[in-house]
Amino acid sequence: MFDIDEFVNDCLAARRTIEPRILVHDVLARAVSKPAKIAEALQPDESGISLLHHSPELTILHGVFAPRMSFYPHDHRMWAVIGIYAGREDNRFYRRTAPGTRTLEEVGGKSLTTGSVLILGERAIHAVANPLDRLTAAIHIYGGDFVNTAKSQWGPGPQVERPYDLDETHRQFASANQTRRHLAG
Repeated sequence: MFDIDEFVNDCLAARRTIEPRILVHDVLARAVSKPAKIAEALQPDESGISLLHHSPELTILHGVFAPRMSFYPHDHRMWAVIGIYAGREDNRFYRRTAPGTRTLEEVGGKSLTTGSVLILGERAIHAVANPLDRLTAAIHIYGGDFVNTAKSQWGPGPQVERPYDLDETHRQFASANQTRRHLAG
């Protein structure tokens, strides 16, 4: 079985090295190579985010995206490592249209499937979507205090930069769950 405490301790040990992103990537890659064990331990049954670990040096989130759910562009202002253990996560990447501007232009993308792991740099801006008709589940690891670090989002609505709103994030997940329940029946 996937041992959450052992996983967190391995990530913390990796975080304290000279190349933490690479070693955290390796820890997460080993974990998502056994997706059924993670699913058994975390039991994703509806969309949302939950903290597996939170400290000034490292934040580990369990993220579950509802079918066809998409999430507006946002930044993290710290490196991140994302590992998928169920489904598919489509990432669209952005950059500011010019230095100091609040608007974005799309510059590429990457699809992650079960077992995929992706490293994002400190300045990455991305949007996430689950293109499938089933849940997508992932572990997101951030190289700092993701909860209390000021971040930006470009949505919902117009793609203009505004402060990241965690309450809006929770509303979006709640709405996706309500839609999923309605469609189910």
